[in-house]
Amino acid sequence: MSANYYHMCSRGIGRAVHIRTFDGQVHRGIIHRVSPNRVFLRPLGGPRSYGGYGYGWGGGFGFGFATGIALGAIVSFAFIPFFF
Repeated sequence: MSANYYHMCSRGIGRAVHIRTFDGQVHRGIIHRVSPNRVFLRPLGGPRSYGGYGYGWGGGFGFGFATGIALGAIVSFAFIPFFF
């Protein structure tokens, strides 16, 4: 199953997705990159920072912040047609 998610994620780089994992967490974001065992998302609707640069505390993460999700932990995966 992980191989299917790997190929779907690889083709969807730059697109918004909704991912649910086995532990019940829900992740929404834009696919930033994909490795053989993880997909990295830039979060959607996260906290705003001034000019894209964060301060290092709270929620300002600046450029390059991406959450890694193990491909083997994905229960459901769907592309999101619109940004919320």
